[in-house]
Amino acid sequence: MKQQINSQPSLLPYNKVVKDAYFQILKEAKAMLATIEHEELRYTLVREERKLTASNMVIHEFVNPLLYLRLECSTENRFDIHYGFEQIGNDEQLSNRTAPFTRSVYRLTSKELTQINIEASVSNSWCITQCSALYEYVEEQMKYHQFHLIKYKPAAIRRKQMKAVA
Repeated sequence: MKQQINSQPSLLPYNKVVKDAYFQILKEAKAMLATIEHEELRYTLVREERKLTASNMVIHEFVNPLLYLRLECSTENRFDIHYGFEQIGNDEQLSNRTAPFTRSVYRLTSKELTQINIEASVSNSWCITQCSALYEYVEEQMKYHQFHLIKYKPAAIRRKQMKAVA
């Protein structure tokens, strides 16, 4: 029988700020991924859990061939954010996508930007550096995740170039 985790009232404001920051990071990540022309790089696998239990501490997980983001509850009932990015060799175009993602993780959780200091919520006890391999593994298992395709939306500069050609 699964035992449900109880939230500590003292952690509720902290956890709310962490959760809000996580979903803002996710929103920015999706917007960035939407500007990639290659459809296969806009595929995502998303896991959403409504109920936390002692055996399941994942609240939300976002897996993409380039990016990884996860919101989970620690054993102390404190929310943590895990992240990852595909290590890109000399592909400057893709590197220009993953670097801003990493910066947004730390910018949106900085104590200057949040009401409560949540900098400790960004956990780097492990960091995914092979998102494409993780994506393939999760896709094969497809136990908890749902497939989503982020709709392509050209970047503003690209849209202006396309209009100029037309």
